[in-house]
Amino acid sequence: MVKKIWVLALTAGLLTGCGDVKSDNSPATPPASTPATAPAATMPAPAPPTDTSFTASGPLIVEHQIEITAQREGVISKIYSQEGQRVKAGALLAQLDERQVTANLEAARAKTRSIENDLKNWQAEAEVMKSDYARAQKASAEGLIPQEQLEHAKYKAESEQWDIKRVTELLNTARQEERSLELEMEKNRIVAPFDSLVARRYAREGQSVARGERLFWVTAEAPLLLRFTLPEKFMGRVKVGQTLPLTSPDLPGETHTAKIKEVSPVVDPSSGTIDVLVELQGARGELRPGMTASVRVDAPH
Repeated sequence: MVKKIWVLALTAGLLTGCGDVKSDNSPATPPASTPATAPAATMPAPAPPTDTSFTASGPLIVEHQIEITAQREGVISKIYSQEGQRVKAGALLAQLDERQVTANLEAARAKTRSIENDLKNWQAEAEVMKSDYARAQKASAEGLIPQEQLEHAKYKAESEQWDIKRVTELLNTARQEERSLELEMEKNRIVAPFDSLVARRYAREGQSVARGERLFWVTAEAPLLLRFTLPEKFMGRVKVGQTLPLTSPDLPGETHTAKIKEVSPVVDPSSGTIDVLVELQGARGELRPGMTASVRVDAPH
């Protein structure tokens, strides 16, 4: 009897435990729903940039910049100026050997002096012939000499005048030859044509140079100029005297002002541009000829 009761109790416990087990076929718990992403706001497209200014660039230039060449052939006897040296107008840069020209010039001067003396002699002779003719005229009037003698005195006086003209022309020629040699003498002196900086020296002492061979390159340092072009839409918008900001990429810390000096009155049909020339105003700072500079020009509205 006790055994039956124990079996019944065990069976009841098993049935109770089985009731707590979930079925494999029960539906799975649905995952939490993810909130839908909101559509991105549509941003307006950036407006294209508008031209508010025009920047033009170019090399800084000066009006006076030249290569000095030999005006005659010769040998350089002395160099007086070196690269980087500042010189005044007329300063001696180099000297050619002038011994031969000096000798030729002295000979020409001696010839001129000789002809001058000849001319004075002929002029004195002419005065004598003039006096003789005057006396012959008086004597002829008094019947003291024949007509032939009077005419002889006349022709003699006239002949002396023609000799004076001939010698005068010889003297003029001699003086021109002398002047020509003086010019050749001046060509032996290589001088600075204006206040300048010696940028290059190509010659050396003892060098034999030909006519036209370059010897020095000299440049002025001021005023600094910049020539550039602008689109034709700026025609009538930029005027002489207008000031523009000027900078150089090589000197980012410096800002300068340039004044418009020239504006082309016509448009270049091949490029549709106008030429403008500006001049640096005030102190130049570290700006030098040949450096790249830029100017900004406000666009027309």
